[in-house]
Amino acid sequence: MISAMVTVEFSRASEATTLCKSCGLCCTGHLFSWVRLKATELTPSEKLGLKVIRNDPRQRGFTQPCPVWNGICTVYDSPHYPKGCDSYKCKLLRELLDENVSLSDAQQVVSNTKALIQKVEKHLPKSSHASFRERFIAQVKSLQTLSSQGHNASFNKKAQQLLTLFENSFGVKDFFEKSTEETNAEN
Repeated sequence: MISAMVTVEFSRASEATTLCKSCGLCCTGHLFSWVRLKATELTPSEKLGLKVIRNDPRQRGFTQPCPVWNGICTVYDSPHYPKGCDSYKCKLLRELLDENVSLSDAQQVVSNTKALIQKVEKHLPKSSHASFRERFIAQVKSLQTLSSQGHNASFNKKAQQLLTLFENSFGVKDFFEKSTEETNAEN
């Protein structure tokens, strides 16, 4: 009985690794703008080639997109693999581990998400510095006034579909961080 449990757990872990290595949305700047690091990880992470943020202990980490992502994480099996990356489990990964979704279905969700990202990407302004997430947020905000006039309906529809996918499939909520003024107005 124990041998069968170990085999099932190993299989799920293997599938989880397969999904993570093939997805990479948490590495590419699509879901997040930065990843938290512990103080002891700052120097080793810099040596890996990560763009480390040191100036604010509340936002100590590295920026996205991750420079060691090359279609696959090149440090995934490294002893210096950041703990923030190792501990992060998106909703889709948790569902795979809980056996609520098959690897094939999870990979299809990732594929559909990447296809939609490509469609949205065509509407974003070019920038060599900002992550997809930052450019996406800026574009949505800049078009909010125009959308009330019916402009950019195609982009707005795709943007809403993408936000829904990010939340429902990957568990990324609050994609648009509220400003202090917005938070105070709600309270």
